[in-house]
Amino acid sequence: MPDFEVIHATTVEIAGKAVLIIGPSGSGKSSLALQLMALGAGLVADDQTQILKEKGTLVAFAPSLIRGRIEARGVGLLRVKDAGPTPISMVIDLAKTEEDRLPKPHQHSLFGITLPCLYNAKNAHFAAAIWISMHGTLDVSP
Repeated sequence: MPDFEVIHATTVEIAGKAVLIIGPSGSGKSSLALQLMALGAGLVADDQTQILKEKGTLVAFAPSLIRGRIEARGVGLLRVKDAGPTPISMVIDLAKTEEDRLPKPHQHSLFGITLPCLYNAKNAHFAAAIWISMHGTLDVSP
């Protein structure tokens, strides 16, 4: 297998595309992933995500020791079906808080590839908005 990098991130699969959730420890990466999984997302990796750059695309997958497991604080480790390697198409940055009601598009560069990025909206509909945007397009028109 080609070289890959391991980053501190949780990743879910929605509609065949990976959403990479980044942020410091305790910022809610696994919690957001669990909310997305309750809507139907698949788990790619929790806490540690391996990333392979191939042909201008970043592909996320789980280290073998944690594959198919996600931590639910206060509950324990949950076993779930592994979504497998999935191309990354969006980043959620929980270290940054979205201040604007209708924000301008953000981007996040990872291993030389620029991806669309959402900042933490800190509201009850954040997971649902991510889910819907991954099934269609995120309307960022004025």
